[in-house]
Amino acid sequence: MENLNVTPADGVNPEILAALRVEAMRPSLEAVGRFDPESARQRFLDSYSAADTRLIHAGHVLIGFYVLRQLPDHIYLNHIYIEAAHQGGGAGRSILTTIQDQARAAGLPVRLRALGGSPANDFYASCGFVCERSDALDNYYIWEPT
Repeated sequence: MENLNVTPADGVNPEILAALRVEAMRPSLEAVGRFDPESARQRFLDSYSAADTRLIHAGHVLIGFYVLRQLPDHIYLNHIYIEAAHQGGGAGRSILTTIQDQARAAGLPVRLRALGGSPANDFYASCGFVCERSDALDNYYIWEPT
């Protein structure tokens, strides 16, 4: 993807990110009969931390964001959302490669979870993540640095 850049989320209104999250998640949540826009919005806002959030821009246009949390024994990719119009263009893979490079340098695995039945599951598998376990709603993944 051309002109992709990442910036800190300092000063951005978290409501903008919550709305982006709701729209990015809509197809997957509708597919499993769990789409509740207010719940999806509030769940994000309740745990929002600007310090852990990075904005993804294509040129000067905000196309997504991710939330990365450094924990003692792993890096947790809490959220990564790309607007539907920009999915499939390489932005998500580029961001994930950067995160994996950071994890490799730190000698830590990356963990994340994805909604069961979401196309994100195939994406994470294609990026080298392995499903460790599943529950009624989510799949839990790990990527180990080599």
